[in-house]
Amino acid sequence: MNALFSQAERQLAALPIPVQLILPDGTKLGADNPKVGFQFKSLRSLSHLVRGKIGAIGEDYVEGRVDIRGSMRDLMTAAAALLKDSPIDRSRPGFFTEMARKAASVMRHTLERDARQIEFHYDLSDEFYGLWQDPRRVYSCAYYRDSNMTLAQAQEAKLDHICRKLRLQKGERFLDIGAGWGGLLLWAAENYGVDATGITLSKNQYAHVNRLIEEKGLKDRVRMLLLDYRKLDESQPYDKIASVGMFEHVGRAQLTAYFSKIRRLLRPGGLVMNHGITAGGTYNAQLGSGMGEFIEKYIFPGGELVHVSKVLETLSDGGLEAVDVENLRPHYARTLWAWSDGLESKLDEAYKILSGEQGAKSVRAYRLYLAGCAMAFEQGWVSLNQVLCQRQVAFDSTELDNPPGQAYPFRRDYMYAGTCAAEMAREHAA
Repeated sequence: MNALFSQAERQLAALPIPVQLILPDGTKLGADNPKVGFQFKSLRSLSHLVRGKIGAIGEDYVEGRVDIRGSMRDLMTAAAALLKDSPIDRSRPGFFTEMARKAASVMRHTLERDARQIEFHYDLSDEFYGLWQDPRRVYSCAYYRDSNMTLAQAQEAKLDHICRKLRLQKGERFLDIGAGWGGLLLWAAENYGVDATGITLSKNQYAHVNRLIEEKGLKDRVRMLLLDYRKLDESQPYDKIASVGMFEHVGRAQLTAYFSKIRRLLRPGGLVMNHGITAGGTYNAQLGSGMGEFIEKYIFPGGELVHVSKVLETLSDGGLEAVDVENLRPHYARTLWAWSDGLESKLDEAYKILSGEQGAKSVRAYRLYLAGCAMAFEQGWVSLNQVLCQRQVAFDSTELDNPPGQAYPFRRDYMYAGTCAAEMAREHAA
């Protein structure tokens, strides 16, 4: 045990912030005035900390085997320093592991299992999510067009960013796959005049959005369906399609089929925007150091990540052509910290909403999940990419002339809007 304690003390001394460990017998190691404190009920949890098994420590906290004191921001500073190496490298699979993952991906994403997995996460409690999300309950990466934006402002900026990318026009048929609590669906209908259809597998979200549709008087051109994307009717293609925070639930083995389904749902010349979390490494389906297993167990069962290069590969195999890719990784880090800070400011309410032993475990899990993901996006271990696509087309010599029916202009006019600073400087010098 002395070797374990000595190693713990060496690690504590190297941390960027003061941390204290309280052992089961009351012995204290580390700083006298700590910013972060761990109180262990067993030495096995101490071993997890010393070995850099961050996911295992997270599980110990959720299950009540260790108590953690201090802010989530300070805790994540310590956690990043405790890691032995990059969680991306720690998750690199061998050949047989990769084959097993592919087989598991096929088995875990049936219609029935996907429905249960979505309910596990999204039907936890609308009231709980409302504590730390923006008023529209937009549960995906915000877009901080201005660094001083509030979370609510940045989420509205994100909704408009997507609508502008898709070049939504009044009267177009718009599909939102995985519409959540209806933020994008309703924004597109109210601000761009589209005929909008959203789908979800969450019964809570389905009920919530349909109440909003009724209250806003939009039943004539907005609908929310409780439906799996694989069951969508292909007989009337959509002009524009968005999938936001959805394809992470599809499964690596199903991605080509997923994008192929979207291609069949999209009219020729239309646009689809896929917005989702991507892996930081080209080979890891989840983070190492036990963090991926923690998220799988407590937050997102069935979630699988792929690198953006794999997204581009599978969407191409599915018959789509990528026309624009944007990395929003730092935007998601800031979004997650806003969610984390929001939850931390309302912990008492959270424990009342999610009451009992199981509810308390969920609150503790979400505390670590939101702050841990914020750290992961800051570190570049995971990313967020928006990929704008159209159906693959045969040769057309008129594409640069924006023929009727073509949505994407193949020009970045926004880069040339107005007089740029360099031109102004040259004119002034002259």
